[in-house]
Amino acid sequence: MLAPVTDTDGAPFWEYAARGELRVQACGDCGESRFPPRPCCPRCQSFASEWRRVSGRGRVWSYIVAHPPLLPGYAQQAPYNVVVVELEDAPRIRLVGNLVTAPGAPLGSLDPGRIRIGTRVQVVFSGGLPQWVLV
Repeated sequence: MLAPVTDTDGAPFWEYAARGELRVQACGDCGESRFPPRPCCPRCQSFASEWRRVSGRGRVWSYIVAHPPLLPGYAQQAPYNVVVVELEDAPRIRLVGNLVTAPGAPLGSLDPGRIRIGTRVQVVFSGGLPQWVLV
């Protein structure tokens, strides 16, 4: 897997993920959740922020199955999926990841025929990366 590229605004997301926690940035003034993380609230323009823990439950909003893989290092795992998950408790936030059969399972472990828009999923973590499993 490619390692995530972190910046000052997004570093806390990856620090929490390494501990197995899914957190999203929220405005410290108006409470608006936002992703990707950024210094200023798009709703009220406040620079106050906090990191709120979310349940990790969501629904598949969109997905693709890579045939063939875009990067040579992923060839042995193809075909594999990439999903966009809309969070249940922050529905305007959508995270990208992979749907797998269990934490730590390989990318191609889930039969692509089981993936549908609207499918309920739960976040799991593998090596500090958020992934998703069916619920």
